[in-house]
Amino acid sequence: MLRALLATAFVALGVRLFFLQVVDHPHYAALSVGQVRVNLTTTALRAGIYDRHGQILAVSRPTSLVIADDWLIQHPVAEAKAMTKLVHVPVAKLIPLLSEKYGAVVVNAKLNLTAGRQLSALVFPGITVQSSSVRTYPNGPIATSLIGGTNGAGAGSAGLEYQYQTGLAGQSGVTREFVSTSGVSLPSSYSTVLRRAKPGVGLELTLDTSLQFVTERALARQLAATGALSGVAVVMDVKTGEIFADASLVNTKTKAGVLGPIPSWGQSIGVAGVEQTINNLAFTQTFEPGSVFKVVTFSAALQAGLITPRTVITVPSSVTVGGRYFHDAEQHPLEHLTATQVLAASSNIGTYLIGTRVGEKGLLAQVKELGFGATTAVNFPGESSGLLVDATSWYASDQVALPIGQVDAVTPIQVLDAYNAIANGGVFIQPKLVRGYVYANGTVKGVAPSATRQVISPVVDATMVKMLQQVVLAGTGTNAIIPGYSVAGKTGTATMPYPGKDKLLVGDYNASFVGFAPANDPVLSMIVVVERPRTTIFGGAVAAPIFQEVMSYALHHYNIPSNGTIQKPLKGAGASISSDVT
Repeated sequence: MLRALLATAFVALGVRLFFLQVVDHPHYAALSVGQVRVNLTTTALRAGIYDRHGQILAVSRPTSLVIADDWLIQHPVAEAKAMTKLVHVPVAKLIPLLSEKYGAVVVNAKLNLTAGRQLSALVFPGITVQSSSVRTYPNGPIATSLIGGTNGAGAGSAGLEYQYQTGLAGQSGVTREFVSTSGVSLPSSYSTVLRRAKPGVGLELTLDTSLQFVTERALARQLAATGALSGVAVVMDVKTGEIFADASLVNTKTKAGVLGPIPSWGQSIGVAGVEQTINNLAFTQTFEPGSVFKVVTFSAALQAGLITPRTVITVPSSVTVGGRYFHDAEQHPLEHLTATQVLAASSNIGTYLIGTRVGEKGLLAQVKELGFGATTAVNFPGESSGLLVDATSWYASDQVALPIGQVDAVTPIQVLDAYNAIANGGVFIQPKLVRGYVYANGTVKGVAPSATRQVISPVVDATMVKMLQQVVLAGTGTNAIIPGYSVAGKTGTATMPYPGKDKLLVGDYNASFVGFAPANDPVLSMIVVVERPRTTIFGGAVAAPIFQEVMSYALHHYNIPSNGTIQKPLKGAGASISSDVT
């Protein structure tokens, strides 16, 4: 009986062993391997961002990421002393990292590759070394509002870094390794690359680093000098739409008030208190443009043949329309001004009277024709299309408010686009920030030319250019004069609405200037908008000098020939610099 029982037991054990070693072997083998086999993600090196001349604006440097699993570390003090020089972390700081039972903790995320390889070659239980990288910006904070930044995970969090995240980041790879439960590679094991990481595609921007620096410096100094809250300055190539400089700054020393603070990157650009904004205000912030919007009214009237530069307009000091009282910035008796003089002096009432000839339908059509109310082809993160009045929301008072730039909210880039069209012979061209894509093998693939469309006839456009020249020579824009070059442009000093209420902010204005040079053969266009200056509020006094400084540099920087004549204000120019307030 006992022998039978023993025989049965041996048979049962044999059957069980047969199932374990033969039938169920694949299952248990997989479980065994699964305990030591790990698939690690290898992050691709993030591609760089460069200016139009190949200067590095953003680049990722390969590093070693050192991670400690302190649950697996039995002798933290000894390990800390042994590895302190390799990981470049003091022993006093390293011991707590290896002692506290947090699980996986980062010891050093930016260890150089040589030290990382040395650390990997040694046996430190619980220590893992992975490939990583750190994003650096060799030119410091320059153009940060445009380029943006990356978060702790290395992904784009703002600006172009965010917009082109997929292309810049590339595709991660997968590597298979065999490690013990302590995190140490098993003897005689080897890594297997299951999928190679694919490097990202870099960006060649249209920016010119030298001009960007000059633009930021001039804008920052004016913000500090006038106590203004924020400022925008953008320089564009008239023919291609390429943006050579795009400055967006905030003065942290000025209180933001009821409109709320403007987020910044927290690093001075070299002028005390002035920092790069996180959102690029040229594309994302809307404002009532004021007198720079009068280009809509004048171009529409000229295009329809309703006025000529010499058409005489009888201009009272004020009017009441739709129950609202409107007036010129300065009181005056009844005046008889040509259309050119109305524009040069930035007369609100004169512009309104010209607008009545165009009519509601014509004005609304011209607003859209010049690009307002639509985002640009740049499609910048957070870009606004603006806020426009239309036929369904038209009030009688809008017949005055719209022609003088009081009722529509637009972005600075939209205003620049409209004036750039005038500089470009009446051809509207989409702005551009990316010039080409840079591949890992060093090749650069250029992007297609910007889309264009004719928005003003060449004859009318030439007339508009001459009238805008008079704004600079004999009107409110004399501070934009550049010796040796003809300049065309327009000033603006626009009131700011109180948020959520039917009233204006007291004493707060947006001072602006937008123009182009040389006016006889335009090459560069530029806009400057300064928000809430304190020492003086007028566009001709605050924004025009920035235009003059930056454009002067740019014209010489690009070797643009001089007109050969000395430009200076015309004798008898009677327009006050303060007459453009709307």
